[in-house]
Formats: sequence, structure tokens, C-alpha cells
Amino acid sequence: MAETRLQAVRRHLGYKADDVIKMLLRRADTLNVPAMSATSLKTKLSRWENGREGVSQPYRRLFRDVYGRTNEELGFPEEEVNDEADELISRLALARSVDTETIEIFKRQVDQARHVDRRFGGVALLDQLRSNIEQIQSLLGFSTLQGQRQALASVLTEASALAGWEALDRNAIRQSWEHHETAKAAAREAGSPILLAHSTAQQAFILIDLGEVQSAVGQLAEARALAERTAPPVLRAWMAAAHGEGLAAAGQRDDALRAFDTADQQLPTDPVDPALPFLFLGGAHLDRWRGNALSKLGEPDAIQRLTDALPRLPPDFIRAKTGMLVDLAFAFAAAGDRDASLEHARQARRLAAQIKSDRQLRRLSGLILPGSAIDDIA
Repeated sequence: MAETRLQAVRRHLGYKADDVIKMLLRRADTLNVPAMSATSLKTKLSRWENGREGVSQPYRRLFRDVYGRTNEELGFPEEEVNDEADELISRLALARSVDTETIEIFKRQVDQARHVDRRFGGVALLDQLRSNIEQIQSLLGFSTLQGQRQALASVLTEASALAGWEALDRNAIRQSWEHHETAKAAAREAGSPILLAHSTAQQAFILIDLGEVQSAVGQLAEARALAERTAPPVLRAWMAAAHGEGLAAAGQRDDALRAFDTADQQLPTDPVDPALPFLFLGGAHLDRWRGNALSKLGEPDAIQRLTDALPRLPPDFIRAKTGMLVDLAFAFAAAGDRDASLEHARQARRLAAQIKSDRQLRRLSGLILPGSAIDDIA
């Protein structure tokens, strides 16, 4: 049986049927509209999504409000459109219906996307994240309660920063930059120097990829200053390491190594902070980051650092592993070891193709093996 538009929209948004039922009932309660029980609605949702029964009123309006889609997009017949005042009232009421549970649903969606991203890459997630971002932006745009706005803005920051990082991995540079601009604006709305510092620093990696390394170093320094006084130790350590990578890209060896030494000193014994689920610096992570910087600097120590860190990397960090293999390919090439460079490049290319990491494939295209001007590493 062909998928109905109603079912397609739910799946595109990444909602479970139970979550949709809760949102429909909350919306009905906000509008003071009589609605059937959750049990009955579950049966109806199945029939509606399978095309066995047409969606009746008031549920068409409830679906439009919850999904943020038009009648046409949901497969409903056209109806008389409310005037602008009614539409605004409806949007304001929907924004008011956002509660702690709704915020938690958004947070879970972002966290699930984060887990999928590091294992499989962002190719399957960008569209879903963009839809989530649009939905959160819409709710934020019509929210009138300060606490609610800050909560929505915090989630929007994390979702946009993740989408920006995924877009960078796909080599969608302009899109990545715009997602990070959204993240920074949302962090300011949330009143969070911590989130603003992280988004600002992460955006600087786009500048590094573009070869705008001095601008990147300046932006990383500003981000580090934002986090220096108020941020938890793990974020201060992360910011120092990020600054170190920028300095390495700029060829500032001594300053880069000092920044990584600072990151080592600031890293707490327990580097996991539940309030910062987007930071990974414990175990092999700081070592692989330093190895990346050493590789950029052409330092012989890069090989040992990366080789030691690689087996300690958690198995679900496939994208990070791909980057480490690329770093090793460059490090062995710099050391004149053609065979080792070629082997690591081939492994990296396989993984990069698997997770659709255009960024790492682009890096590999610039690898020159010892003894050649250009080599095929496929």
C-alpha cells in the first residue's frame, strides 16, 4: 500500500505515533476542542495514515497545527482559509502549548540524531534536522513567555550546531555557515554564553576548511574568551583544544602545542558533563585531536599519537575514525612511508564513502604520496 502524505510527514519529522497522539490531545485541550480518547485516537491514526478513512474535523486543524503543514502537504482537501488574525491567534496558542515534555521530546530528537550521526554520518539526518529546526523556530517565533523562549532557543542552538557540523561533513559549506549563524543567534536568545562559545568555535572550523586560517584563529580566540570564566572545565578544555587546532592550521607550532597542554591541564577527571552532551574529550578524543594538529604541523610525533589513540576510540565514532585515518595517511606521507600512507588512505576512503563524508574525501584528494606528484588511492 502506498504511503499517505499524512504518514510521510510524520515519518519525515521523526515522530512516533504515541508522541503525535499526545501532541494532538494537548493541542485539542489548548483550543478547548472535544477530542476522542488516546486509545481511540491511536486506532484512528492508523486508519488515517493507511488511507482507510479520511481525516475529519477538528483533527485536520489539529494535524496542521502540530505538524506545521498545509492541507495540501498533509493530503487533506482544501478548506476556507482563516484570516491573518485567526492564524496568528492559532500560532500563539500553539506556542503557548509548549511544555517541559515538548522540550524533552525535542532534546531527545537531537540526541538521537547525534548518536546516528557519529556512527553513520549525516547524510540521512540533515533533512530531518532541518524540519525539526523549522518547527522549533516557528514555535519560538510565536512564543511570548521568556522562560519558554529560552528553553526553545537552547534546543534550537544544539539542533542547528549539529546540522551545521553535518552539512560541513557533506562539504555543504554555505549551508553549514548558515546553520551556525542560526545556532549563535539562538544561543544569544537563550542567554547562554556556553552555547554561544561552542557554536562560535565550531563555526571557525569552516574557516579552516576554506583556508581562512587567521580569521579562524581570531574567532576561536574570541570563543575561548567567552567560555573562560563561566564555562565548566570540560568546555574550557575543549575550547583550548579547538584553539590549538586552529593555531596548528596557521602553522603556529609552539602556541598550538601550548594550547593542547592547557587542554590537558583543564580536562577534569570525569570529562562527561550531562549538560554538554555534544562534547567528547575524554579517553582517546583529546589525543586524536592533538594528533590531528601534529599532523597539520608535519610533526613526526603525529604518527605515534594517532596510532596509540586509534584502538582506544569508541567503536561507534565512525566519522572520527575516518578523520584519524586521513590524518595518519598525511602523517605517514610526510614521514616518507608510502606504503603505510597508501594503506591508511584506502581505509579512510572506504569509510568516508560508507558514511558519505565528502569533507574527508576532499581531504584525501589532496594527498600526495612519497615519490609521486599525484597518486590514485582508490
